[in-house]
Amino acid sequence: MNAPAHPPVVLVGPPASGKTTVGTRLARELGVAFRDTDHDVEAETGTSVADLFVTAGEPHFRALEERAVARALAEHDGVLALGGGAVTSAPTRALLVEHGRAGGTVVWLDVDLSTAAKRVGLSRDRPILGVNPRQMLRRMLETRASMYGEVATLHLQTGGRSVAAVVADVVAAVPALGGAR
Repeated sequence: MNAPAHPPVVLVGPPASGKTTVGTRLARELGVAFRDTDHDVEAETGTSVADLFVTAGEPHFRALEERAVARALAEHDGVLALGGGAVTSAPTRALLVEHGRAGGTVVWLDVDLSTAAKRVGLSRDRPILGVNPRQMLRRMLETRASMYGEVATLHLQTGGRSVAAVVADVVAAVPALGGAR
C-alpha cells in the first residue's frame, strides 16, 4: 500500500479566499501543523512578501515561492496553504497535479469578487493588488481560475460561508481525513 501523500491537504485560491483562516482551523481540528509558503519565503529572506515585491520584484518573489512550495510539498505532514499566485508557475502546477495523483488533496478555496473585495479592504500586505484592488482582484479571479481548476481535486466556495462550514466540507470530502468513502 502506498504511503499517504504529504501534506494531506493543500489549499490554493485567490487572495481573501480564506486559505490562512480555513487552513489554521482545519489543522487545529486535525491535530496537525499548519504551514504557509508565504511565511516560509519571509522566514528565508527576512523580509515581508510586500517588501520583496517592491525591492526585488515579482519574478524574484515567484522564484522563491516556487522553491518554498516544492520544499513544503516534500517535507510537510499537515495542512499547507500556498500564496494566491503560486499557481501561476507551471512547475508549481505540475507538482500540485502530481500531489493530487499521489493521493493528496488540493482544495481550491474560491471566492466571489464582492466577498473578496470586502475581505481585502485596503490591506497593505497584499502587494499584487496595487492601486485599484477591486479591478486587480477581478482580473486575478478571472485569469487564475483555470489554473486553480487545473490543480484542484476539490473546489469549494467560501463567500458567505462560515469557516466552520468550509472546514467541515473539506473533512467530509477527503478520505484520508475520515470523509468520503
